[in-house]
Formats: sequence, C-alpha cells, structure tokens
Amino acid sequence: MGDLSFDGRVVVVTGAGAGLGRAYALLFASRGAKVVVNDLGGGRHGDGSSSKAADSVVDEIRRNGGTAVADYNSVVEGEKIVKTALDNFGRIDVLVNNAGILRDKSFARISDQDWAAKMGLVGLASTIAIEGAKNNIHCNVIVPTAASRLTEDILPPDIFAELKPELIAPVVAYLCHESCSENGAVIESAAGWAGKCHIIRSNGSLLRTKITDGVTLENVRDNWQRVTSMEDAEHLNSIQEATGALMSSLESFRSGHAQKQESDVYDFTEKDAILYALGVGASLKNKNELKFLYENHEDFAALPTFYILPAMRAIFTSSSLESAIPGKSISLAQVLHGEQYIEFLGNVPRDGKLMSTCSLVEVLDKGSGAAIVQDVETFNEQGELAIRNQTVTFAVGAGNFGGPRTGTKIVPCQPKPNRKPDISISEKTSVDQAALYRLSGDSNPLHIDPNMAMVAGFKQPILHGLCSLGFSVRMLLRAYADGDSTLVKACKARFMKPVIPGQTLKVDLWKEGNRIHFETSVVESNTVVIGGAYVDLISVRMGPIANNVSAATLESDAIFQFIIDQVKADPNKAKSIGGVFLYKITKNGKEAKQWTMDLKNAKVYEGAPEGKPSTTLTIADEDFMLMAQGKLQPQAAFMKGKLKITGNIMLAQKLAPILKANAKL
Repeated sequence: MGDLSFDGRVVVVTGAGAGLGRAYALLFASRGAKVVVNDLGGGRHGDGSSSKAADSVVDEIRRNGGTAVADYNSVVEGEKIVKTALDNFGRIDVLVNNAGILRDKSFARISDQDWAAKMGLVGLASTIAIEGAKNNIHCNVIVPTAASRLTEDILPPDIFAELKPELIAPVVAYLCHESCSENGAVIESAAGWAGKCHIIRSNGSLLRTKITDGVTLENVRDNWQRVTSMEDAEHLNSIQEATGALMSSLESFRSGHAQKQESDVYDFTEKDAILYALGVGASLKNKNELKFLYENHEDFAALPTFYILPAMRAIFTSSSLESAIPGKSISLAQVLHGEQYIEFLGNVPRDGKLMSTCSLVEVLDKGSGAAIVQDVETFNEQGELAIRNQTVTFAVGAGNFGGPRTGTKIVPCQPKPNRKPDISISEKTSVDQAALYRLSGDSNPLHIDPNMAMVAGFKQPILHGLCSLGFSVRMLLRAYADGDSTLVKACKARFMKPVIPGQTLKVDLWKEGNRIHFETSVVESNTVVIGGAYVDLISVRMGPIANNVSAATLESDAIFQFIIDQVKADPNKAKSIGGVFLYKITKNGKEAKQWTMDLKNAKVYEGAPEGKPSTTLTIADEDFMLMAQGKLQPQAAFMKGKLKITGNIMLAQKLAPILKANAKL
C-alpha cells in the first residue's frame, strides 16, 4: 500500500496558528493539500486578536514548498472562512474544526457565554454523519490531549513535554482521507496512542410481563438492579443501532416472545484454529491446507466455519433456549441442530477476542417440537460487526404451544440445481474424528460416550453436524476457491441425518455464478446428511483437482451405479465372491476417483475402503467402460498394461460376472 496523499484537496483548519491546529495544517500541506490556515490570534480564553499566528504558519508551509493562505476570522463567522477558501482555491474537501478556548469554571460561576458544549459537539457530529452519508460526507470527533497554549501552565512540565501535537495530527489526517470509511466516530488520541469511544448499554430488564400490562413504580424498583447492571453490557455502534434494537425487542415482545440479548466473549489463539482444522479433516496431504495448520505460514488463516464456534458458545451459555417458550422448560438433551447460517461482514481476526450477542428472534410451533431461531452478532476487538450467525435448533417435544407454524426470520435453504453435480469430492472421516473435533468446544457426550449415544437412540456415538459441515466447506474451498478462506462471504446448510465416525463423506457441488450449491452424503449408506446448502463466494478461483476430487461425468460412474443395484438385488451372490476390491479410476493419466466393492459385506461405494483391500485394480475410465461392455477382455487389458492389479490377483477373476453391464448400457 502506497503513501496517503491529499493532492488536489483543499483543507480548512480552524485555530491553526499554534498547537494542534498548526500540526494539522503542516501535515496536510506536506501531503499535498492546499490549506486555509484560520486563526483569530486571540488568547486561550478567547480575548484579543492578531494576524501573526496564522501568517507564521502560512509562511512555514510555503517555505517547505506547500500552498496555504491565512484567514483571521472568528469561527462564529464561519461563512467568511468558507469564502476565503472558495476565493483562493474554489472548493473545500476537508474541514477540521480545531479552534477552541479554555473556560474551566465551576457550575455556580459559569455564565451563559461560558456554557460548556463538548458533548453537544458529539451529538452535532453524529447528526452530520447520518445526514451527510448519502452525499459521501463523513464527520468524526477527535478528543485530543496535547500540549498547547490552552494547557501550557495546567499540565505538569514532564507530562506536557510528552504530549506533542505532532503525534495526534496523523490520526486527524487519516480520518480526513478519502480512503478512510470511518463515520460518526469519537476518537481519543494522546502521546502516540489512539482509541475509539463507544456507547455501552446494560442488557436492561423488562418492566412488565405482558404487552397489555402497565408499568408501576414498584416494577421499576424491583427491576432496578438489572436495569443498571453493566455486567455483560451490550456494545452498540450508534444511536440508530440502539434505537433499532429497542424496536426489534418491542416487535418480538408484541408477538409473545420477549427478545433478550445476552453477550459472551470468545477468547482464542492460533492453536485453537489449528485444532479445529484438524478436527474437520485438514491434512498436509492437501498442499493448499498447510495454511490452516501452520501459524507461521504467510497466508495462515482459520477455516471460515471455525467462526461458527463463538456463536455456538454464546447460545449455549445463554438462557434463551431454556426460556424460549413460556410455560415450557427445554433442556439441551431435547435440542437438535437443524440449520446453520454464517455471513462475514467485517475484519475477522486470526486470534484474540470476539464478543458475541445472542438474540432469540423467533419460535415456531411444529407440533412434535419447536423450531427456535437465534441470531448471533459477533464483534471484533475494534468494535466492528464482523460476523453474523443464525442457528435454528429443534426442541423435541416442545411443540403444541399455540405459536405460529411458519415464520419470516429464517435465512432460507436453497434447492440444488436440477442436473448432475459439476464436481464431486470424497473424503473418509477417521474413527477418532468426533473425539478430535469435540476438543474445539462441543463436549456433548453423545459424540464419544457409547452409553449416552444409546440413551439418545443411536447404536454408537455420532459425529457432530458442524464437523460434517466443516469437512464439506473445506472440500468446497479446495475445488472453487483454491483453498482461500477469505473468499467466503456466506454459508447456509440444513442438517438432515447423522454421520458415524469412520464413514466416508461425499460432497456434490454445483456452480451457479459465485454461489456454490452443495449436498453432502455418506458414501457407505448413500444417505444425504447435509442438504439445501450453499456457499457464496466473493469470487471463484478454481483449485487443482485433487486425487479424491472427481468430475461427476466419468463414464464409469454408470457402471458402478449398475453394480450397486446388482448387489442390492442379490447381496448373497455378492457375498459368495468375498473380498474387498479397490478400483482406482484414472482420467488423462491421473487418478480421478476411487470406488470400493466390499463384497464381504455386500457394499459398493465411492471412496477408499475402511481397511486394507484384498485386491487393488487401476484402470482408465474409458478402458473400464470397454471392459464392462465386453469389448476389452480383462486378460488382454492386463497383458497390455491397461489394467494393473496388486494384492490377490486370483480373487479378481471372480469379478467377471458382476461386471457384465452391457445389458444395461
């Protein structure tokens, strides 16, 4: 990034004859701006006037090769200062209202003329920021602490010497640069430090329980501790946001579900991001995944689905689930993860703190249960809204409470395109996958304790739905983003069926512009586990097709589908052959897909087998088709080097009957 310039810009600085104003004027001029140096030349209490102060700064700017003119008018006659700028330079791009006087009197001695209005300036600036935004006019407030004529005999000498105006001037200049998007902010700065001031509001308390109730003096008294408690106070970016939150709460209250916002701080390191990546299958065997596993990599980043974790922590540490339905108590044992949405809105850190605010926005009555919709807004340490999550959970047995069946708040899933997938990717999970993933924060014993799994109705512990989602999005990134997680704008998914650790996940992908639809299924059971899903990318960057990434248009796919049907129709015939066969199908000289024929257990599926295969066969896609059609004999293919066999070669001879697919082609 190059140096910031103000070439061609006109800057007006009031009170620029000394101190902070002088530092601002000199810096703007040194960066190419034409500067109007305004200074009445009065004392620090506003008395007197002189042209000497402004002239001195103008001379200094000109000696340094810059352009400046002096203005000696009082700021109460602002139109005259504007006229000076227009007469000399024809325009105004930046205005720094720096001029001020010192009136440090007690309240009892203050006069109308001395009335203090510093916080009034904050309100004025906020109004200008709101109204000016549509015309690209930004307005910010600087709260400087600097050595100047206003403070020269007030501050101790050693402190006064450190509070150089030149240390604040760059902060002011950046706020005025066209590349700075800040608007309506209050920035404090001193001694080479700067920070943003914000509105903080307590979570407050409802003073009535029904919309038809009034509020009594006793209601206020009884809730006052919660009204004033700043524990887990809510961070607000603006007055508009505070008002919007209040209106949203009122709307929710009117619909019968009082919206309560609760906050949580998620503190994480690069190690946490790496552990998560390992938990969702990231591996050094995929060359573009080193960036997710090595903190010193030049492009180190967390996988985008990692940033669902702060939202989940905020939800499960809040009380919103338990009290979502008046008169019903909901435990975590009743709750299933139904849908998840994540959207990236601002700068997302690779480590540090994230503050999340959780809100209950909608509860739907589905009869057999309740769909609970919660929004979580996550802010970075700079106070910017960085991530928005939405979680839809299904509370079993919590329905029939008289609520609406359909709602308006859920971000909808999207149907997959009506065509074969553009790309399919398969990866086998580890039998230890859930044990590893739970270290990222979801310690529900359902995912590791066999007894708890049986109580919940499962034969064995199941994989976390968010782990399957992490696998899916990671594989999608390899195909359509070249592994670059910063290209992800949003993701939506619906969890449909559980996955057993050790099973193989297949992700089918469809590209529709910058939206990549995907559907995830378990290869061994051909069961869809994630549906209605998509990832929105900022841009598409096709990655190299990895060994287990295949174009879904291989001709051999039809043969294996036929074999799957044959095995299902007569599993005993398949078991009579016995053995586990791994087929490696190549395309253009490179391995494109793997298929397993586990004829011991009458299973045929895409991907590698769970254990060691009895026989491994490697053949090109087109040669496999010819062999299945009877146009290429296996012996001839083997002698010509078109069919390579390792392991139990004699066992492979038993496959001939099951590969005769020409009747179906």
